[in-house]
Amino acid sequence: MLNLNTETVRFIIDKAQAFQMVGEDEADDSIEGPDPTYAELKTTIEDLEPDQQISLVALMWLGRGDYAVGEWASALALARERWTEHTAEYLIGTPLLADYLTEGLDQVDTASE
Repeated sequence: MLNLNTETVRFIIDKAQAFQMVGEDEADDSIEGPDPTYAELKTTIEDLEPDQQISLVALMWLGRGDYAVGEWASALALARERWTEHTAEYLIGTPLLADYLTEGLDQVDTASE
């Protein structure tokens, strides 16, 4: 069902959580130099094959409640239609990304049992 290694998804979840915590800890917008957590998260997503990025977007939508597990093919089709080279920015810019990916992964794991 998922065209993506679960360990890779969990790594992205960990990095997204760390990035969200860095953002919450910032008292203002004055960041000196590039954020290494952001850079690592972005690079990890960009290094995925397009089909894997598409699966990641569909997984996020699943976890967000836009789709049910039974609608996985529809979620993938729309994610494929909307895929761009800026998928990493889209995902990272999604509030609660780590939570949505975690929920989506839980739903996929439950469905495959």
